[in-house]
Amino acid sequence: MAKSLTGKIFILDDNIDTDQIIPAEYLTLVPSKPDEYDQLGSYALCGLPDRYGKFIEPGEMKTHYPIIVAGENFGCGSSREHAPIALGASGVQAVVAQSYARIFFRNCSATGELYPWESSDRLCELFKTGQEVTIDFEENQIINHTLGKTYHLKSLGEVGPVIDAGGLFAYARQTGMISQKEV
Repeated sequence: MAKSLTGKIFILDDNIDTDQIIPAEYLTLVPSKPDEYDQLGSYALCGLPDRYGKFIEPGEMKTHYPIIVAGENFGCGSSREHAPIALGASGVQAVVAQSYARIFFRNCSATGELYPWESSDRLCELFKTGQEVTIDFEENQIINHTLGKTYHLKSLGEVGPVIDAGGLFAYARQTGMISQKEV
């Protein structure tokens, strides 16, 4: 598992749904095709209201924010696995939220796209977009360098190694649960 992740954060609040993460009009893009995967990432969070600001700058394909900090029920809505894939394709490596929609959390591990950390603290009200943080995977904490404060995160548990492997099928191959030839 990764030891740490450092970068700027993008702040969201509660009930960010999969339509805001990746609107339905972009679901025709096929993530297994590299150019369409990149294109899918360029549309990540384009369904958000304007009050959040730009997640991806016009004319760019990737975000400057590898970490999203959100409130409760992140990833609610439909069960589309395109949502964590779009975030991963955009350059997001982790989301820290108070809680997740169960299917979004599962899709994070199944696809291996990003780490879904949970926090008991309401960090989306304490942190601001653009602040620099480090997620320490071994200590289960997030350090906000701008504020000079550290907050506890819940353990990733068994999800961590699955994401490290690149998703559920890669993990199953890596651990011998399925043969290298099986898909």
